[in-house]
Amino acid sequence: MTTPQDSPICIAAAIIFNEAGHVLVVRKRGASVFMQPGGKIEPDETPVAALRRELREEIALTIGEDAPVYIGRFMAEAAHEADRVVVADVFEVPLTGAVAAAAEIEEIRWVDPFALDLPLAVLSRAHIMPVARSRKGNLR
Repeated sequence: MTTPQDSPICIAAAIIFNEAGHVLVVRKRGASVFMQPGGKIEPDETPVAALRRELREEIALTIGEDAPVYIGRFMAEAAHEADRVVVADVFEVPLTGAVAAAAEIEEIRWVDPFALDLPLAVLSRAHIMPVARSRKGNLR
């Protein structure tokens, strides 16, 4: 029998660059690590719909219908749930306006993906930042 602890946590996450080529990371209230903005995909949502909802709720960013560019699916140890795995659909999202910490987000930072000096969730450190480094030269 499959228990909730056996099933992965499905999330949508964003790589968002600013004009300087830095990547947005967030830290949730009470957390010690930073991660990409995004969150859990509800049962009735597509990954893109979940991403739009989470970005609006977490960082007050509204994205257009054609804005997210699918990067890929990655799996890693969950940052806040022991013995769980996250499966993340990751998208590059253009910065279309100012961002602000909202909902459960306590802190927002822009980081150089080549010079990371803060604690990152495994998903961000092992998968998303390497992708961000490879895409930094392709800024729109």
